[in-house]
Amino acid sequence: MKQYLVDAFTDRPFSGNPAAVCVMDSWPQEEGMMRLAMENNLSETAFLVREGDAWHLRWFTPGTEVNLCGHATLASAFVILNYYTKDSDRVQFMTRSGLLTVRRAENGYEMDFPSGEMTEIPVTDDMERAFGVRPVKAMLGMDLVCVFENEGQVRCLQPDQALLTALPGRIQNVTARGKEADCVSRSFCPKLAIPEDPVCGSAHCQIAPYWAQVLGKKEIRACQASRRGGALRCVPKSDGRIAICGEAVLVAVSEIMADLNG
Repeated sequence: MKQYLVDAFTDRPFSGNPAAVCVMDSWPQEEGMMRLAMENNLSETAFLVREGDAWHLRWFTPGTEVNLCGHATLASAFVILNYYTKDSDRVQFMTRSGLLTVRRAENGYEMDFPSGEMTEIPVTDDMERAFGVRPVKAMLGMDLVCVFENEGQVRCLQPDQALLTALPGRIQNVTARGKEADCVSRSFCPKLAIPEDPVCGSAHCQIAPYWAQVLGKKEIRACQASRRGGALRCVPKSDGRIAICGEAVLVAVSEIMADLNG
């Protein structure tokens, strides 16, 4: 089977968030997909099998299968729309998070995702110890989102990975109001065997609606302030969905020789 290496949420190779996209005729054993994800050692490896007019999509980190991943969905859409259904302007994915539609947009690709609901929770000493700086606000949904006083704090954080695992949430996100972008953020994922996700699309299902409300904006320009960096445009909708837009670029195409059923 072919495996595509795609950098998502960027227009330049070797930036954004890399994802491996595997296009298959049928499903191999789950253990084999997990082994390949561990071998790739990327934040996500996506596996795709065509089913009718749609594609069944699954996402694996080096540690587990996940329910939702933004950058690997963007990477998968890039591969399908450019190499498998070139005449189509959109693609639908059947996933653990329901039916996800991605369409070609003026600048990249627009993903239709579910928004993440959050509840404000107390800021704790454990959060301060884990991040090294005390957040000014904390919210919990699928992930933890901690708001900091300024962009500089977010960019300079060097959190304790072991202490992060004791905090609530699938991912521990940090965010602040941005200077050039509307907001900056970083996403730490030690529970998923990923110290830091370079650009986390699913985290912005929670981060972007928060800043849209705080800033009174309909569209949020988000910057992921990781070492690789990435850019997202997010438009929260009134129906509980969110449009997340980004670009993607192909880095490599390879052929997987190992038997995933072996």
